[in-house]
Amino acid sequence: MLNINETITIADWELTESFIRASGPGGQNVNKVATAVELRFEAERSPNLAGPVKTRLKRLAGRRWTQDGALILQVDETRSQARNREIARERLAELIRKALVAPKRRIPTKPTLGSQRRRLAAKANRSQIKAGRGTITDTD
Repeated sequence: MLNINETITIADWELTESFIRASGPGGQNVNKVATAVELRFEAERSPNLAGPVKTRLKRLAGRRWTQDGALILQVDETRSQARNREIARERLAELIRKALVAPKRRIPTKPTLGSQRRRLAAKANRSQIKAGRGTITDTD
């Protein structure tokens, strides 16, 4: 069980962990021990997440979201399998917490009458400056 907040918990059947060999430093150990964690969360089938939350989670996940609706996180930061497992679970919980927050609706605004008049006055002023740059004709 993975607790996200007071109301949402992720069941064990929704999470699948597989351990793979990690790249990077580790000495002789790196070729023998599978310390990296690949955490797979079946988000699309999860009964604990509402539809809008799943949609926001999909957008936040990006390339980590698969075609069949699973979220895959890979962690190989430390040489410890247990610590990598904890980090992956923390990242999943944080991602779901971010998806729980609904974005505020944008309220469209209009420019004020004063700002419209100032903009038009500045355009007219600039037009006069540019009109004065024309060629000078000699009328003598």
